[in-house]
Amino acid sequence: MSAASSPAPIARAGVMLRVNGAEHAVPAAPEARLLYVLRNDLALNGPKFGCGLGECGACTVLIDGQAARSCVMPIAGLHGRAVTTLEGLGTADAPGPVQRAFIDAQAAQCGYCLNGMIMTTEALLRRNPEPTEREIRDALKYTLCRCGTHIEILAAVRLAVQYWRDAEGDRHR
Repeated sequence: MSAASSPAPIARAGVMLRVNGAEHAVPAAPEARLLYVLRNDLALNGPKFGCGLGECGACTVLIDGQAARSCVMPIAGLHGRAVTTLEGLGTADAPGPVQRAFIDAQAAQCGYCLNGMIMTTEALLRRNPEPTEREIRDALKYTLCRCGTHIEILAAVRLAVQYWRDAEGDRHR
């Protein structure tokens, strides 16, 4: 078969996504799960594949500031919405307040759950910058840590509350 008579490749229109403040034309089917697009197409590896069922929280991202499980979220429903991943909260040189708190509190053992813990904490502090201990525990209860670092994680969230307060004060000066 000559090049002139070979069938043309099927073009994928894809979906436009706004991730970490940047627009991306993603050549993926509308039913593609957000987790796979983030990791495979955009090379954002903060969100992790854990259970694939939206149960463990390792894949958590923020959608319009709310925590969401990216492993069960089809990209078709994200047009015009803001997606924030762990990478969108800060950098290695300038981590965001929640990231810095988790680093300073050494709230990791294997680290697999940290994306979910950090993103869930970020969502909590965005809606309630002064959570009670009960509100912290309630926010994190569906984000699983198999290593048992819950004490360190809770300490990190309490520290994040202070860092968040300090960052808010700096923004208002």
